[in-house]
Amino acid sequence: MYFVFEAFIVKRFLRGQHKKFTFKNAIRIPLIEQLFNGITPFSTGGQPAQLFAMAQSGIDAGRASSILLMKFVVYQAMIVINFIVCLLIGFQYIQDKVNYLMVFVIFGFVIHLAVIIGLLMIMYWYAFTKKLVAACMLVVKLFVKGDKFERLNTSIYSKIENFHKESLRMKNEKKILFDVFVLTFFQLAFYYLVPYFIMLSLGYTSVDIVMITALHVLIVMVISLFPIPGGTGGAEYSFAIVFSSFMTSHSKLILAMLLWRVLTYYLGLFAGMFALVMKPDKVEEVGLDD
Repeated sequence: MYFVFEAFIVKRFLRGQHKKFTFKNAIRIPLIEQLFNGITPFSTGGQPAQLFAMAQSGIDAGRASSILLMKFVVYQAMIVINFIVCLLIGFQYIQDKVNYLMVFVIFGFVIHLAVIIGLLMIMYWYAFTKKLVAACMLVVKLFVKGDKFERLNTSIYSKIENFHKESLRMKNEKKILFDVFVLTFFQLAFYYLVPYFIMLSLGYTSVDIVMITALHVLIVMVISLFPIPGGTGGAEYSFAIVFSSFMTSHSKLILAMLLWRVLTYYLGLFAGMFALVMKPDKVEEVGLDD
């Protein structure tokens, strides 16, 4: 369902301009994203892979970049909102049971929050943000010299300018953004509920759905800090430590961890491989009517 909701998000963005953009094309996007997120450090390969997949379907590169940008902003915003709510619910448990993980949880939150603040600054305080970046680049210049610095400087300013231009378009598409916020909420909800349903399937019927879901949100935040593709090692360790208090049987805990990794990581990898070789349907641009 996680991938299905993201497919609907892509279709919502393209509803007016590409009416014949099929669900087959739409579902390829999150699956290919999942594949390249899963095999690259810090999930850095997902964005360019999505752009490539959309271009294969005949979507203009500029429009595809705009869609991916808006999708990213909404996704990051929902992650931060979910984290704040879940931190209030699960903070005491983490503090009491595995307080050493709290440092990673908070650090992960700070990174995601900084991304959102940076994007908002570009959207609403463009001139100030450019001056701030210019000041930061003076420091960077002390360590990065010559052509390498010039390439880095040009790349950063180009990305800032492109994001600002796309943010102006975002402000005029409030209805689309609202719909995407709602779809993203349900997309993340299905993902965060995975451990709860795994526990139910293993006979732990009395576990608190709110607490389990909140703790999973915090685990996901920790996983995002590990540079290894898929957060391998850190993901399994965090799951076992956090949920060991709810699952007294060690064998069931290991089984739950394996099922969780299959559903949240390996399933996406194999489905992404299949989507990568799937031939997309070409679409034609018909004009915006939103």
